[in-house]
Amino acid sequence: MVRPTHAFVDLERLISNYHVIRRHLSSSRAVTPPRIISVIKANAYGHGAVEIARALEARDGSFGQSILACADIEEGVQLRQAGIRAPVLVFGALSVSDLEGLFQYDLTPTVSSPAAALRLRLAARSRGRRLRVHVKVDTGMNRFGFRHDNIQQTLPEIIRDEQLLIDGVYTHFATADNMNHPLFDHQYARFEIVRSVVRKLGLKDTFFHAANSAALLRDQRTWYDAVRPGLLLYGVVPPPLKSLLPVKPVLSLRSRVVAVKGMRAGESTGYGASFVASRPMRVAVIPAGYADGLDLRLAGKASVLVREQRSLILAVSMDSAVIDVSRVEVSPGDPVVLVGEQGREKIDARELASLIGTVPHEILCRTGIRIARVYEPASF
Repeated sequence: MVRPTHAFVDLERLISNYHVIRRHLSSSRAVTPPRIISVIKANAYGHGAVEIARALEARDGSFGQSILACADIEEGVQLRQAGIRAPVLVFGALSVSDLEGLFQYDLTPTVSSPAAALRLRLAARSRGRRLRVHVKVDTGMNRFGFRHDNIQQTLPEIIRDEQLLIDGVYTHFATADNMNHPLFDHQYARFEIVRSVVRKLGLKDTFFHAANSAALLRDQRTWYDAVRPGLLLYGVVPPPLKSLLPVKPVLSLRSRVVAVKGMRAGESTGYGASFVASRPMRVAVIPAGYADGLDLRLAGKASVLVREQRSLILAVSMDSAVIDVSRVEVSPGDPVVLVGEQGREKIDARELASLIGTVPHEILCRTGIRIARVYEPASF
């Protein structure tokens, strides 16, 4: 059984977005366009990592060229146990992780510190293995990675290590979506120096990557040998950037009206009597609340679509929300769209994010675990 509130995931749109990105990358003057590292961490931004990975792998046809990226070893293990064969890059820090999964499931870890390199070296040596890794360089995010201005001292030891083979070197932009912030150009310049140092240290077959979705759209110089689309792959252009790329949102969040009732002026609805009616009105209840990812702050700001019209959200509870249907003739059972399209109207993750001062990533990732994902087509 599927609850009235469910997420519809359009895998054809996913594949279309993937090919849109690939065609865009082909506009590069490079002889070989950059590879695509499809970011499917955090349950593929709420879309369902296993199903998204299967669709990408089935349609790409050359899984040796494409790469999937996840946040930690556990996410990578989940993909392998589901039968995914494509190379899987693990972004996250390894200092407190159980490393066995890397070897058992053929995952590619990121080395972000000397301590992580040492742990991987010892683990690989004890198993008689040589492990392919990517090295992350911190060019200004100040989160994970070797310092960009110390790479000449820290990288040689890893290069000499007989247990570790460096396949890739990468960095991450902190302000790619902010055209006015100077840090983006500083990070780009620092990574250019890193690339020069890496070459001088004798790494010839290593590939470089830096561009997330925003950088991919903003600056072709950052494409290097591979790009890492996440949000863009799911059909959302990172705000406030604009793009002519014809990507479409992959996920829509749908529900149904379960009750309709009247309210008199002065009556309230919601916990804490959060909304008070200033006039007689009709309201409807939908079975979707903050346990499903509907942020409390959307009340009074965001709308849903019912009968192809916008209806304001008045109150959000754990399992339900109340909407204003005073100007719409609705009945129990009528379809409701929280995110997506209905008729000519559309509500997307960018709109909801802007209303509550967050990012579309959070809107998508918040889609609750009890929300069933319905995939179309289901043949992947």
